Amino acid sequence: MISAGDLRKGVTFVMDGDVYEIIDFQHVKPGKGAAFVRVKIKSVLTGGARETTFNPSEKFEKAVIETKEMQYLYSDGELYYFMDNETYEQIPLEKDVVEDALNFMRENDVAVINFYKGKPFRVAPANFVELEVTQTEPGVKGDTSSGGNKPATVETGFTLNVPLFVNTGDVIRIDTRTGEYMSRV
Repeated sequence: MISAGDLRKGVTFVMDGDVYEIIDFQHVKPGKGAAFVRVKIKSVLTGGARETTFNPSEKFEKAVIETKEMQYLYSDGELYYFMDNETYEQIPLEKDVVEDALNFMRENDVAVINFYKGKPFRVAPANFVELEVTQTEPGVKGDTSSGGNKPATVETGFTLNVPLFVNTGDVIRIDTRTGEYMSRV
């Protein structure tokens, strides 16, 4: 058990049958009245976020989140198959679990999968990936790195804004947390 007074950023706990992760917290001691804890929490199973307050003496069950690195193998159209690199066990995941990660993952890429009580609920690609640009407007002579941006589609089908000097066939580095262009490789 964990008390509300011990909640910190990144801690996971069970409340009302759902698992929540602390996004932000603030311990408040007003001039009058009792202290309380104001937190912003995010459901790790559904992704919904909300703000709430707790009495510091409230107790919650601490949630144990298991994390595994797994290799993305293939998709059969409905399910996406991942393999545990240690046991070679394959697990199928539905699209709603892997949807956001697919923007940055190719077959054979490694992803981090989070489990709660054996049930996978989140797939995260590496923080930075290198993907080839498959379609973008051609660069024009005189374009500089300080110029504007243009849309580009990478090999996974994800579209992002890149500098004018990036051409079709270039390999670029992308920050998967924000979906932004980082550099040309």
